[in-house]
Amino acid sequence: MQPPRSRRAVPGPGQESVWDYPRPPRAEPSTERIVVTLGGERIVDTTDSIRVLETSHPPVYYLPREAFAPGVLVDAPGSSFCEFKGLAGYLSVRAGGVEAVGAAWFYPSPSAGYEALRGRVALYPAAMGECTVDGEVVVSQEGDFYGGWITSRVVGPFKGAPGTLGW
Repeated sequence: MQPPRSRRAVPGPGQESVWDYPRPPRAEPSTERIVVTLGGERIVDTTDSIRVLETSHPPVYYLPREAFAPGVLVDAPGSSFCEFKGLAGYLSVRAGGVEAVGAAWFYPSPSAGYEALRGRVALYPAAMGECTVDGEVVVSQEGDFYGGWITSRVVGPFKGAPGTLGW
């Protein structure tokens, strides 16, 4: 599951390559400051997150449900299944007159090894107004299924772009 060698970016000082992330993914605590806005309103500001790191994917940040502003998260239809983390439910995110339908997901009963995700919510950064990690604006992972957060800390190439399905 490697991209062509000529395409793999070499990490510089202070960077991580997503090609060094494990499979199955690793869930690790992070104290980076995560700030998310939607509709011009700050909906999350926390230093308590779990980063999920998986080969070829930028990190996905899982944030404590209680870190969200009251009334922002609303149940949404649908579910999906991750072979590692289990059955996910979806949420819509509402703030500032904007509704991002199904833009968040959570694992009510995560599989063994991913218990740290219980009570946490992940967001598709492309559906938000802005997401930052330690003050740096996040770039969204390509593709309509992936929710990775790209910062200057991580290098790819990243799964999700056209032609990467087989990675």
